[in-house]
Amino acid sequence: MEFNQARHLALKPNAVELALWFHDAVYDPKAADNEERSAALAKRCLVENAGSVALVEKVVDLIMVTKHHGTNLDADAGLMMDIDLSILGRDEKRFLEYESQIREEYAWVPEKIFFPKRAEILEGFISRGQIYTTELFRGKYEDQARKNLAASIRRLKQKAGNI
Repeated sequence: MEFNQARHLALKPNAVELALWFHDAVYDPKAADNEERSAALAKRCLVENAGSVALVEKVVDLIMVTKHHGTNLDADAGLMMDIDLSILGRDEKRFLEYESQIREEYAWVPEKIFFPKRAEILEGFISRGQIYTTELFRGKYEDQARKNLAASIRRLKQKAGNI
């Protein structure tokens, strides 16, 4: 797990770890409120198990960060995002497997919509000055993520053009 290698970077490591466990607890590719529902589940579970108010609020906030993958983040939110986006910088084989899994999850979306929309989403990541917020993740994944994203965007645009 990526967090084990980066735990030392977290200001509130328990909150980050809990948020990572809960952030995709509710996942329906047809729903727009997965993060909200995952955050609500985390809140309910933590409150029922005597989690402090501060811990619960931090976990909920960190889960919600994954909704928009923003760039202006505090240290824990940046770490959360880096871990969530680490898949983008994996070796080409694993990244292609991930992209195939994404397509399977969204098989209900017609190709003429999926290909350009997915390309647009990936372009949002590649257009950033830096994909990852921490030096650890930039050093480990940034270059490969840019290669993976560029290749995927080319493939998606080609497929969209062939429809």
